[in-house]
Amino acid sequence: MSEASFPYPVFVCDTGGTNVRFAAVEAAGVRLSEIVHLKTGDYPGLAEAIEAAAAKLRVKARSVIACGAGPVDGRKLKLTNAPWLMDGPQVAAKLGLAQGLLLNDFEAQALSLPTIPEEWAMPIGPGRFDDEHGPQVILGPGTGLGVGALVRAAGKFTPLASEACHTDFGPSDDEEMAIWPHLDRVRGRVTTESVMAGPGLARLHRARLLAQGKPAPHVDPAEIDERAHQDPSSEEAKSIALYWRIIARFAGDMGVTFVATGGVTLAGGVLPRMRDLLDERVFRANFEAKAPVDALARRIPTRLIIQQDAVLVGMAAIAAAPERYAIDYDQRCWR
Repeated sequence: MSEASFPYPVFVCDTGGTNVRFAAVEAAGVRLSEIVHLKTGDYPGLAEAIEAAAAKLRVKARSVIACGAGPVDGRKLKLTNAPWLMDGPQVAAKLGLAQGLLLNDFEAQALSLPTIPEEWAMPIGPGRFDDEHGPQVILGPGTGLGVGALVRAAGKFTPLASEACHTDFGPSDDEEMAIWPHLDRVRGRVTTESVMAGPGLARLHRARLLAQGKPAPHVDPAEIDERAHQDPSSEEAKSIALYWRIIARFAGDMGVTFVATGGVTLAGGVLPRMRDLLDERVFRANFEAKAPVDALARRIPTRLIIQQDAVLVGMAAIAAAPERYAIDYDQRCWR
């Protein structure tokens, strides 16, 4: 597995089912440019979005490192929640790029973990992120739900992509047992993503009301968040409290799955907006309720990233020092 070289200027790109964000890096060690925000649905594919971003940034890319919310197949990535098929070599040929790389979005999030300054994250509970060699997990809800892990081996950071968002998910107590029959199924299933992705908050809220015999109009997550902040005793606030407990439980599941003594980091576009509705004590209690391995869970620190551009900075670090990362560049680079 040889190392890659990413000639500058480099565009870094974070693509989700709803939004796509770009920044340019003009030389190694130089700070990111302004961030360009585009709507995924406004463009037929990655190449066209890169062209639009280049016009706004007034920079022509020579290399692109892009991540997307979907599984990577060599040099291609199909977004799970949008119709894009991202074909790296085709993009490179169309735009005349010297190099490019595609990553799963939470593979990229995992690779960004070594670059996150302490002030970019909010601790959840008392633990410290001081185990430099222990496995780390990062997860978070947006349009979908992403999960990734990072291990350090032979001096290199090795990302582990995951599709844990598509595993089945079930209730754990009487309150959830009453709610579950009322949850909207997605493709006939209740999965971690259908409950915990951004739209899952609306599904939980609706199911809570139906379980109480109350009318349950369809509302979007932003409305639930707004009403919860207006009235902390509202049904919306109670739904967000339940949502945080479920996030905590799943985060604990992933923490013990990977023996993540290096910590579990929460990310994504949904959770930072409702961080002031988080009860840290309740979160940790649900995170740690993993008998018979609850002692392990108690050793795993947790935090929430509050800096939106962390993954872009992480991808810029790959371009600057690709030798630090155990990525199969031979099979995945576009040139």
